[in-house]
Amino acid sequence: MRPSRLAPAALLAAALLLTACGSNGTTDPTSDGSAGTGASSGAGTSAADAGAFPVTVDTAFGEVTIDEEPQRVVALGWSDAETALALGVEPVGASDWLAFGGDGVGPWAQDLYATSPEIISTLEPELEAIAALQPDLILDTRSDGTQERYEALSRIATTVGIPEGAEAYATTWQEQLELVGEALGRSDEADDLEDEVEATIDAAEEANPQFDGTTVAVGARSGQEWGAYTEGDARVQLMEQLGFEQSPQVAELGDDSFYVPVSEERLDLLDADLTVVFPIFVDAATITDDPLYQAIPSVQDGRAVVLEDTLSNAFSSLSVLGTRYAVENITPLLAEAVPAS
Repeated sequence: MRPSRLAPAALLAAALLLTACGSNGTTDPTSDGSAGTGASSGAGTSAADAGAFPVTVDTAFGEVTIDEEPQRVVALGWSDAETALALGVEPVGASDWLAFGGDGVGPWAQDLYATSPEIISTLEPELEAIAALQPDLILDTRSDGTQERYEALSRIATTVGIPEGAEAYATTWQEQLELVGEALGRSDEADDLEDEVEATIDAAEEANPQFDGTTVAVGARSGQEWGAYTEGDARVQLMEQLGFEQSPQVAELGDDSFYVPVSEERLDLLDADLTVVFPIFVDAATITDDPLYQAIPSVQDGRAVVLEDTLSNAFSSLSVLGTRYAVENITPLLAEAVPAS
């Protein structure tokens, strides 16, 4: 089930909240204050499927036809760059949604660039900077999904937007992988990669039968604000793939969005068989040292996990590579909190 489209102000807040570190919507600095040169050819290390082009991709804005294999790709959507890299294509420009710095990707993908990309802002990408890179394909498969954004990008180059039927920022990693794979002429490789990651998730579930039917509440803290992720959010969906069930009391909070605020006085709403939370804009100690958090029954019983730094970003990356990294590294923490009987 997908969350309904949010009002602009609420969507902006939700988008920022989803980003673990966030973007200011104007420029995305790299870790050393510099950006890539954008001088790479964009050619990846693997070849497109034989006879892949021309290819027609179905999107929320209609069919998009790509006549020839793209050579200069700009990846603007959340995790589009990581997805392209996973398929052997180096974008010449990319957005850093989680403010990783450097090449704008998580550690699970940081060695996949031979030449650093030009870093492009996220919420309001600089159109002139994108045009200067002379792209022949723009990937924007997970973004706000507005017609205005799509049309502005399409005036620069052929653009593959969010999938048909999708809502803002709600493209799943599977849908993203399929779209990017089609656009790059690497559908076979995308299918294989999806199978590999799904197998990793299935193996984690099978190795931990105690997860089956265990209720989970997924939350976050940003500054003094607490919130919970509801049905339709990719983090919750991943937990469900591992066998967990969404906490009924969190499910009742759903208001057609993937995230709902929780007041300090009602942190008990995050109580479940397992509570998983992560910090946004704050240190993890802001969570663990909070007496109100410590008073949650699941926390008192040791049935809680606080995800920090890299694990938090992997959990929020929503990319094929980040998802695999999250499953491999978070599952042991979940098993410790919910041991087999």
